Amino acid sequence: MSLRTLPQPAKGLPIRRFRGTPVASLALLTRSGRAVVFDSLDGLARRIDAPDLAVEASDVLVLCNAGPKGAPGMPEAGYLPIPRKLAAQGVKDMVRISDARMSGTAFGTIVLHASPEAAAGGPLALVQDGDTIALDVPARSLTLEVAEAELARRRAAWTPLVAAAVLTGYRRLYHETVLQAPQGCDFDFQARPITARTP
Repeated sequence: MSLRTLPQPAKGLPIRRFRGTPVASLALLTRSGRAVVFDSLDGLARRIDAPDLAVEASDVLVLCNAGPKGAPGMPEAGYLPIPRKLAAQGVKDMVRISDARMSGTAFGTIVLHASPEAAAGGPLALVQDGDTIALDVPARSLTLEVAEAELARRRAAWTPLVAAAVLTGYRRLYHETVLQAPQGCDFDFQARPITARTP
């Protein structure tokens, strides 16, 4: 699975799409490594500083289910912390990928706003621990180095972390109607063309 450039990318920030999938993300800088996957914000909080977390400085941290549906609300959680045991060794940056967003004051080698998000069955939902991910901004590519047959198997077996059927009230309305990051995370019933002009 690889990426291609969208028409008219934002100045200075390459905007990508997974080939064959409508997935956009903002990429900053370049590297590659083995995926270490966190399936939720709670999972990240529980595991990131665990002394037995199998992680090396060359790995790629992947946070799933932190987008509009998954978190819910797409919090500023894309600035994943460096695992404590690596920070103690002086590691200051790692490749981090998520369907979340982050503050403009944060920094690092980070891919954000993956869309469709993992909670909607997007490509991040298919990433597993140990997969190789290559980020190469000069070549304009982000590649999950997993065979298509294996990705198809994972896609067929995928189930959402939170099923809409178990939600009620506003949470269910939100989950079923919120749009993805490229569409502004608005409710689908609010997204209509603007036909009037303000004087």
